[in-house]
Amino acid sequence: MSTKSFALSAELAEYILKVSLRENPILNQLRIETSKHPLARMQIAPEQGQLMALLVKLMQASKILEIGVFTGYSSLCMALALPPDGNIVACDKSEEFTDIAKRYWKEAGVENKIELKIAPALQTLDEFIKAGKTEFFDMAFIDADKSNYLAYYEKCLQLVRKGGLIMVDNVLWRGDILNSETQDKNSQYIQAFNQKLAEDQNIDLVVLPIADGLTLALKK
Repeated sequence: MSTKSFALSAELAEYILKVSLRENPILNQLRIETSKHPLARMQIAPEQGQLMALLVKLMQASKILEIGVFTGYSSLCMALALPPDGNIVACDKSEEFTDIAKRYWKEAGVENKIELKIAPALQTLDEFIKAGKTEFFDMAFIDADKSNYLAYYEKCLQLVRKGGLIMVDNVLWRGDILNSETQDKNSQYIQAFNQKLAEDQNIDLVVLPIADGLTLALKK
């Protein structure tokens, strides 16, 4: 839920993009279209997308689970980094948002790599668990409703293989998580989520101050 890294000065953020961003033209087109959307703030930052694509390659991932698609920028970043036989299961409830995503997936030639599930994500995850797909995925990316972050994480921990990676977006919530007396429910959900992961011995953990905060949790 941040189109740029909020903790950086505008000048430093611009410099980082200038010397490091290698954005595929189709990703740039999608980002420009999404910037005009009323909920454009839900778009991940391009530098975060590039990092996630790099992690896909470093992990040599071929099976990815995404929770929260919006207009498809994050899934497109990852799909472009996948090997030819790679696959993303993308979970979202909105056909309106994902119709935009599907147009760009097709234009980029990766629509066959992305299986879209229009349903409550917890329902989809439970179906995978019941179908015996525990430790099936190489990676997961969580970027959906904050009230269910813990539930998504716990199910992803079952579905991702040992040595697999779970990425979680918006874990700094533009700094509002520092307010211990906040009345904002999303801040409270994220505070509880961050504390849970800090105590979880099933993972190796790092929180990166990129965009709105990105947690990387490597399953032991």
